[in-house]
Amino acid sequence: MNRKHFLRSLAFAGVSLPVIPGMGAPASAPGRAGSSIAKPVIPPYLKPGDTIGITCPAGFITLESIKPAIQQMESWGYKVRPGRTVGLRDFTFGGSDADRQADFQELLDDHSIKAIMCARGGYGMVRIIDKLDFSGFMKHPKWIIGFSDITVMHCYLSVNHPVASIHSKMCNSFPDDWNKAEPMQQDTILSIRRALEGEKTAYSTPPSGFNRTGRTEGLLVGGNLKTIESLAGSNAEINTEGKILFVEDTGEYLYSIDRMFWNLKRSGKLSGLAGLVIGGFKVKPDDPGEEFGKTVIDIVMEKVKEFTYPVCFNFPVGHQRNNYALKCGVMHELTVSAEGVWLNEIR
Repeated sequence: MNRKHFLRSLAFAGVSLPVIPGMGAPASAPGRAGSSIAKPVIPPYLKPGDTIGITCPAGFITLESIKPAIQQMESWGYKVRPGRTVGLRDFTFGGSDADRQADFQELLDDHSIKAIMCARGGYGMVRIIDKLDFSGFMKHPKWIIGFSDITVMHCYLSVNHPVASIHSKMCNSFPDDWNKAEPMQQDTILSIRRALEGEKTAYSTPPSGFNRTGRTEGLLVGGNLKTIESLAGSNAEINTEGKILFVEDTGEYLYSIDRMFWNLKRSGKLSGLAGLVIGGFKVKPDDPGEEFGKTVIDIVMEKVKEFTYPVCFNFPVGHQRNNYALKCGVMHELTVSAEGVWLNEIR
């Protein structure tokens, strides 16, 4: 597949922008001195024959629903082991809290499991995160994969156990028929494989008149904005100082998005950033007569106007088809220029 083909972005309502994954920033772009931020632990990258475990730490899903994901990952040369929570249901959850905790713990402690893919998001990770024991995981780190509610795990790791993780689509996003899937959908799934096998993630998006230009380096952190807000004051509260923050969300009113960005600003999470990446925001329409009067771009730029770091919009991450794999806790370089945007993993 030609990984430089143009893809379609659905980040903002009615806006379609092409995306070029796997393309580095221009060599002539101005550089910045290396960062003094300590790099976290990078789990071993996967090789053929390695085993990926699947678990449901949040919402429920059936074994039948994840068969396309299992078949696809097996076609990459991996063994796949569904956890005990796959197929379990306790109302909206993939089993009881005890079920989900035990299943995740088993995959954390099993040294034969080289990566853990969360089957889907929803809600539930926060209910079990403090009951998990990461001592074995720290001795034998592995990749934990997911997004949305799994932002809880990405943030918890970044603060308590500095091990890199992968923010990406999960089992419920794999196409039922690979051959009938759109090229962009295939490429987003393949981006998970590239990340797991050690290829440096590198993405490029077209320029936007709303972007703020600049070039910076920092550890990449972030995820679902509502989830990040909900972790404030806890032992998983995200630390953004000197880092590149990416955020995305879905199904929120504009006033709620504004409130969440005020939370970031008032808690100091926007003041010390190296850079800000705005992914997809699927906005819930205002109620008639209760129009908020500002766009997502207005909301963001109002909160960061006093700062000088680069800011970009329409990045291909979030609750949308063009949701590419990003390595959380890994050093990245962000370049925002009049020619486009580049977010490249660096080591």
